[in-house]
Amino acid sequence: MYPRPFDYKRVSSVQEAVEILQANPEAKILAGGHSLLPAMKLRLAAPEMLVDISSLDDLKHISANGGLTIGAGVTYNDFLNNDAVKPYTALYEAVQKVGDVQVRNRGTVGGAAAHADPAADAPAALLVLGATLVAQGPNGSREIGVDDFFVDILTTALEPEEVLTAIKLPAASGSSAYEKFAHPASGYAVCGVAASIDGSAVKVAVTGATYKATRLTGVEEALAGGNVDAAAIEAAVENVGDQDWAGDHFASAEYRAHLTKVYAKRALMRAAGL
Repeated sequence: MYPRPFDYKRVSSVQEAVEILQANPEAKILAGGHSLLPAMKLRLAAPEMLVDISSLDDLKHISANGGLTIGAGVTYNDFLNNDAVKPYTALYEAVQKVGDVQVRNRGTVGGAAAHADPAADAPAALLVLGATLVAQGPNGSREIGVDDFFVDILTTALEPEEVLTAIKLPAASGSSAYEKFAHPASGYAVCGVAASIDGSAVKVAVTGATYKATRLTGVEEALAGGNVDAAAIEAAVENVGDQDWAGDHFASAEYRAHLTKVYAKRALMRAAGL
């Protein structure tokens, strides 16, 4: 299908993008476009204007200085080719599993976060790595903790006139991993689980199986303060909880709940080095 007619504006600065968003409430930001444009072709989204930020070089940086800052315009491929990101294993592995070569050459890490597709890979990893998301709007820049960022399906804490500019990660410590059951046609996560272990602190998050990237707090609490060994992990993954499980013609809600236990175990075992 073809999308509905829309206006198009390529901007030269983030501030210009913010001003256009203020003046056009139905406008949408375009970065890589690999999530937005298919939705437009299916008439699931019909923005009156696309505000193209893909040429903004100041959104394409990766810097390491006591942590990691990823510009919102960094493509998946550029992310994977930067050695500074490799200690952040869960996010590195999640990005490795995104789409195909064409998608990774155009799609962006920031776009995956801002679009908040419930089956995207990166959001689960951002949750367990304790990311902070930086947005610029009419009142300047602000930071949003990742636990407050993913609100619902395709919905984040970004205001309509704000632009995501960067993702910040704290200094890498401990270990992490990402495991995924991919849809055989789309490559999206039917179930993806990220896990991080840093001493006695354990974080686990799921994507694809729920309608937004979600921390599995029951699993985390079952492992808190104890030895993270094979037996403890085996018992802990039974505490995935009564989530708002997604279901469709490919995989029922019950099946996704089962997959979450399986892939949580796999991610935690690898993060624990078992």
